[in-house]
Amino acid sequence: MDQTKQEEEYGYDLFPERNSPKFKKGSFAENLFTFNHKCQIMLQFATETSPYAKLLLSAMKSSGCKVFKDRHFSCEDCDGSVSGGFDAASSQIVLCQNNIHQQSHMTRVVTHELIHAFDHCRAHVDWFNNYRHLACSEIRAANLSGDCSFSNEVARLNFGLKEHHQECVRGRALRSILAVRKISRVEAEKIVDEVFDTCFNDHAPFGRIPHSNKDAKFANREYESRDRYHANL
Repeated sequence: MDQTKQEEEYGYDLFPERNSPKFKKGSFAENLFTFNHKCQIMLQFATETSPYAKLLLSAMKSSGCKVFKDRHFSCEDCDGSVSGGFDAASSQIVLCQNNIHQQSHMTRVVTHELIHAFDHCRAHVDWFNNYRHLACSEIRAANLSGDCSFSNEVARLNFGLKEHHQECVRGRALRSILAVRKISRVEAEKIVDEVFDTCFNDHAPFGRIPHSNKDAKFANREYESRDRYHANL
């Protein structure tokens, strides 16, 4: 694939380190307080403590796609407009170390991108050629990651509308598609509308929409119990 075409059409221009030689690492003292070090610490905390992330990691392992922190996550500098991304070509989650500064933000980004990784594992998503596949995963990620939770929407001063959660999911999925694909807004809206109901109602692996940490913990316990049950059959 032509590299310029790849960057322009698939959003790789938002993640410049994806297409540049790896920079040389400095000394431990030089790196101790860098964005990268902070990113690694927040990533570790998210994967070890977030019920959202823990359930997704378990589900991927059960599906034959075990995630390794050093292999499948990469903290990098990105364009100022994005917080993370899933690079299907390398099966790697990109975390934008220059744009993620709080643990709660890191946890949401990790969860959002792990949903894409889970879809990549279980559904063989055609990310580059099938816009409906991309739209479906973006809808699921916005719906299940906590992106549209009540507390996050209040913080954005967005609340009070009927069916607000659905409209938040629709809007965030639309913006994500427009950020990484060179298509018109009208075309993107049509694609999102065509797959919205089916993908919004696909709650795997949570079994329900986890509107809060409490919901995610309950879903995680259910998932672990189901795994233990099947292991004993």
